[in-house]
Amino acid sequence: MSVEAIRFDTVLKGGRVVDPASGRDGVFDVAVAGGQIAAVEPNISAERAVETIDVAGKLVLPGLIDTHAHVYEHVTGKFGLNPDMVGVRSAVTTVIDQGGPSCMTIPGFREYIVKPSRTRVYCFISCYLVGGLEGHLYPELYGPTGVNVAHTVRAAGENADIVRGIKAHAEIGGASRWGLEVIKLGKEISRAAGLPLYIHLGQLWPTQDSQTVDADAVVSALVPLMEAGDILAHPFTRHPGGFVSAETGQVHPVVWEALERGVKVDIGHGSHFSFDMAKRVIDAGIRPHTLGADLHGLNVRKPQGKFGAGEREENPFFGAAPFSLAIAMSELLALGMTLPEVVATVTTNPAAMLGAEGTLGALTPGAAADISVLDPLTGRFRLTDNTGAEMIAETLLQPTFCLLGGERIDTDSPLVPAAEGLAA
Repeated sequence: MSVEAIRFDTVLKGGRVVDPASGRDGVFDVAVAGGQIAAVEPNISAERAVETIDVAGKLVLPGLIDTHAHVYEHVTGKFGLNPDMVGVRSAVTTVIDQGGPSCMTIPGFREYIVKPSRTRVYCFISCYLVGGLEGHLYPELYGPTGVNVAHTVRAAGENADIVRGIKAHAEIGGASRWGLEVIKLGKEISRAAGLPLYIHLGQLWPTQDSQTVDADAVVSALVPLMEAGDILAHPFTRHPGGFVSAETGQVHPVVWEALERGVKVDIGHGSHFSFDMAKRVIDAGIRPHTLGADLHGLNVRKPQGKFGAGEREENPFFGAAPFSLAIAMSELLALGMTLPEVVATVTTNPAAMLGAEGTLGALTPGAAADISVLDPLTGRFRLTDNTGAEMIAETLLQPTFCLLGGERIDTDSPLVPAAEGLAA
C-alpha cells in the first residue's frame, strides 16, 4: 500500500468499545490521527495505520475523567499527589482537583501543576483563601472570615480555561463553628462566576467544644441553597451527614427534591466510601452522575502515628490503599450498576461538568484522542471499603494503558493494585 493510503497514526483493533456519548457498545476498531479520534468502524485495515495495537478482549473507553482529585503536589503538603500518578499513569486522562488551589494560589497551580503535567488538569477553585492546605486539617484556617468573594470570582474569571467550578464543605464540624455561612458565600461566588458549586458532605472536622450537631438538620438546611448543576459529593459517606438519614436509615426527602431540581451527585470515593450506604442509596434508585476517586496523600499512604485497631475512627482520612478510579468503577459494578452506567460516570457526564461535551469523554470523530484501555478480569476479587467491610467482585477493571492526544502511556502507577493481591 502506498504511503498516501496511510491515513491514521494508530488503530486500536478488536476491543469492546463502550461510548455512552454515541451509544456504542460492541466490538469496533478505533483510529487516531493528528491527536484526534478519526474513525470508529467495525473493521479498519491495519495497513491504513502507522501503528496497530491489538486490544481484543479489552475495554476501549473514552479517556477517563476523575472528577475529584487532589493533585496540588507539595503546596497542599502531604495531601497533594503527583497528577500523573493519579492521571495518565493510572489510565486516567483528565483530573479535576477539588479545592486545592485558591484565589491566592491559582497562579502556582497553573505554572507547576497544569503546565508540566502530561495529564489534562482542571480544578474547582476553593472558596477559602488558603485552599486545600494539608487537606483542611486545621479548621481554624477556614470559616467566613477566610473567604473573599470578589477576589475568588475574579480569579475564576481570569483562569476560566482551567477553573470549572467552586469547592466548599458542608459538615457538622464546620456547622458547629459558623453554621452554613461559608456555603452561602460559596453560592455567591458560584452565581457571580457562573460556575457550579461542589459541596463536600460528611463530617470533616471535630465539632467545636464537642458539641452535638444534628447532621440531618445540616443536610436539610444545605440542600435548598443548591441549584441545578451544583454537585453534592460523598453521598455514600461513612461519616454523619451524607444522603442517608441517621434517624430513619433512608435517603433524606430533601435529597430527592434536590435531584428533581437538577442537582448532581458525585461519589467522591476517597476515605468516605461505605458499601452499606452505597447499597442503600443505589437500591433507593439514585444513580451517581459522576465518579471521583478522591485520592490524596492521607488515604493512599499508611498514616503516621499511633493508629491501631481503631484507626478508622481516629483518622478521618483512613483509606483502603492502594486504590484507583478503576477500583471505584469495579465497586459500582459489584453494587449492581451496569457497565454503560459506570462508564458514563467517568466519561460523558464529567465532560458535561467541565463544559467539554464533544471534545472530551467521547469516542467520536473530531474529539480529542483521549482513550483508556482496561482489562475486564473475571474471577473473585476482594474489595474493601473505608469501614473495613469487604465485598467480593466478579469483575475487576484493570487499567493497561491510555492514549492522551494520541500518545500512548502505559499504566505503571503504584496506586493501581495488582489483581493477584485482590484475589479472593
